[in-house]
Amino acid sequence: MDVAGAAVLAAALFLVLFLAGERSLWSRHLAVAAGLAVVAGVLLCVWAVVELRSTTPLVDVRAVRHPAVAGANLATFVGGVGMYLLLTLITRYAQTPQGAGYGFGLTTFVAGLVLIPFSVLGFVAGKLTPRVRKRIADPLLLAGSAVVVGGGFALFAAARSDLAELFVAMGVLGFGVGGFSAAMPGVILAVTPKSETSSAMSFNFVVRSVGYSLGSAIGGLTLAAGTGPGRLVPDDSAYTTAALAGIGAMAITTLTSLALARRRPSRTNP
Repeated sequence: MDVAGAAVLAAALFLVLFLAGERSLWSRHLAVAAGLAVVAGVLLCVWAVVELRSTTPLVDVRAVRHPAVAGANLATFVGGVGMYLLLTLITRYAQTPQGAGYGFGLTTFVAGLVLIPFSVLGFVAGKLTPRVRKRIADPLLLAGSAVVVGGGFALFAAARSDLAELFVAMGVLGFGVGGFSAAMPGVILAVTPKSETSSAMSFNFVVRSVGYSLGSAIGGLTLAAGTGPGRLVPDDSAYTTAALAGIGAMAITTLTSLALARRRPSRTNP
């Protein structure tokens, strides 16, 4: 077990997520926030050095440096930010009291039902992806799935006055996330030696989890920035701003995936 590598990585990611969720720290103590950001960057660099020198590294950094693997991880990270951002926005919006001028005032339990279309269509997409992979390359599937998630953001930004519209947006999100998750392993495994597949996929899982966490933090940060003095809930426009940010994230994911599709990697793990 690479205890040193795990500890340094955990410390760095803690600082990154902490800074992403603390709006007041940036506005009131900018020097402290900037200093912590530098510390987080240094810790990530230290972690890379520790992994390169370790005989049993947590992640084989050399394998991750392959352009296709690096691009896939970038797509996973940015895509994860966008996917969880929308998931957070929709569930929070559904629970907002109607007295705020928007929202549906659902209880936590009832709001959880909004997740049903996400789960069902995510399952359907996961089952369809292996069949589609026979005709379409994995990077193109990633790009298509990112476009679908971006469509969910667009739906949420344009139409959320009816609860049914939230169900539709959540279903679109689920279908996109399901396809994205099912296609990602193929992109990485196609260029990873068999002896390194476990390390490469583990690192991708960590990147995805960090993206999810950061997406949730960014969602909270955006809504907090859109909450006026003395108010308990953000303005409705804050949700639109967050949705537009999510569209931008999925656009980056789509372009990264298309760049991967243009490459013709030699398959080291057929």
